[in-house]
Amino acid sequence: LADPMPFIRAHHTREHVDSVEQIEVTGPVAALAAAGALGAVDAVARGQVRNAFCAIRPPGHHANNTGEEEGFCFYSNAAIAARYAQREHGLEKVVIIDWDYHHGNGTQNAFYDDPSVLFFSAHDFFAYPGTGHPSLAGEGEGSGLNINVHLDCGSRDADMLRHWDSKLMSAASDFRPDFIIVSAGFDSRRDDLLGCFDLTDDVFRRMTRTAMDLADDYTGGRLVSLLEGGYNVEGSALAAAAHVETLLD
Repeated sequence: LADPMPFIRAHHTREHVDSVEQIEVTGPVAALAAAGALGAVDAVARGQVRNAFCAIRPPGHHANNTGEEEGFCFYSNAAIAARYAQREHGLEKVVIIDWDYHHGNGTQNAFYDDPSVLFFSAHDFFAYPGTGHPSLAGEGEGSGLNINVHLDCGSRDADMLRHWDSKLMSAASDFRPDFIIVSAGFDSRRDDLLGCFDLTDDVFRRMTRTAMDLADDYTGGRLVSLLEGGYNVEGSALAAAAHVETLLD
């Protein structure tokens, strides 16, 4: 398993990492979460497993460089894993799919002008952190590779899948990735304490299957999924089980 700290430090500022490392218990655990993501990338990239789900906490997709917790996040696990896949395994083009109820602002910020990463986030724009407006589509060489989708409170399975069909699938097909990362936030499931979508467990099966189909078409099946949010323990467990059962199929 790779030592995560060089890769965490390559992504985050020295001040941010030094601050997080000072936090008792959480600081070391946040580093272990990133290490888990890197270990999964290794296993998938080397062909030891076809895909992987990392049941890690704390989550990561809100983490920037403030030196403190942001939306329960400390290190940007998905972004660190994407860079690791590129630099250590030569997997040049990465798609990151974020279905968390909240916008993955840290991930967006990491790759907003980067032509090597396609980021897709379906979220409630009006929820924390108040970022991810659909007009934000990337800039410079990354123009068109940042896809933000707003879903209203009460959105159902069909609302989520419609945007996969209309936006993600064609963009990913044009992009032709070498690796896929899923920011798997289960606070987008119905009855979550911090979300207000009405998504069922079935949509997580369908999104997983679609992500796997993209991986089969372009990446040799290479896909790593990282746990993000989810605050109804039973609901998150059921959605995660649906996700993992599909990955194992």
